[in-house]
Amino acid sequence: MEKFTTLTGVAAPLHMINVDTDMIIPKQFLKTIKRSGLGKHLFDEMRYDPEGNENPNFVLNKSTYRDAKIIVASENFGCGSSREHAPWALLDFGIRCIIAPSFGDIFYNNCFKNGMLPIRVSKQDLDKLMEHAKRGANTTLTVDLEAQTICGPSGGEVTFEIDAFKKQCLLEGLNEIGLTLQEVDKIERFEDGQRASRPWLYVGAAE
Repeated sequence: MEKFTTLTGVAAPLHMINVDTDMIIPKQFLKTIKRSGLGKHLFDEMRYDPEGNENPNFVLNKSTYRDAKIIVASENFGCGSSREHAPWALLDFGIRCIIAPSFGDIFYNNCFKNGMLPIRVSKQDLDKLMEHAKRGANTTLTVDLEAQTICGPSGGEVTFEIDAFKKQCLLEGLNEIGLTLQEVDKIERFEDGQRASRPWLYVGAAE
C-alpha cells in the first residue's frame, strides 16, 4: 500500500449531503475484484447522461477539477452499503483524501485500508475549505498527515484529529496484510512449535 505523508493538489468541492456508496460507484460496476479501471465509473450516474455523454455541470467533468486529488464534501459522505469498490474507484480516479464533517463508518475504515485519508472537520472549517476549493485550479490544499494540518493557498491552517494507529499505518503504508507480515518471524516460530507438539495436525499437509 502506498504511504501517505503529505498531499498537495486541487480540491474538488462536492456540496452534497448523504453521498452514498452507490452514488460513488453504482452497483453494475461491482462485478470485478480488480482495483484498477473503476475510476472511469466514479460517480457514473452524475458524471454521464443515459447515452454516456459527460454532464458538463458535474464538478469532476470541469477542466478545473479533472485532476483533483482531494474532495471537500458535506455531511455523511460514503454512507450506504459496505462496498470496498467505493474507495477503489476514488483512488483509481486519483483522489487520495476526502474532507467532510462526517462519514459512513464502513467507508471511513475502508479508506484507511486502501491508503486513503478521510478527514473529519468542523462545519466552520468545512465552510472555509469549501471556499478554497471553489476557487479552482489556481488554488491548492496541502494535507500534512504527520502534522495533522490542512493548509490553504493563502497560508491559513486547519488542524484535524485522527486515530493514532490509523495514522501510523498510513504513514508506513501498512494495511492488515502488511501489519501481519511484520510478525512473520513470530508466526513461523508458532507454526514450528505446533508441528513439533501436534504433528498429527500436519499429516498429509503440503510442505
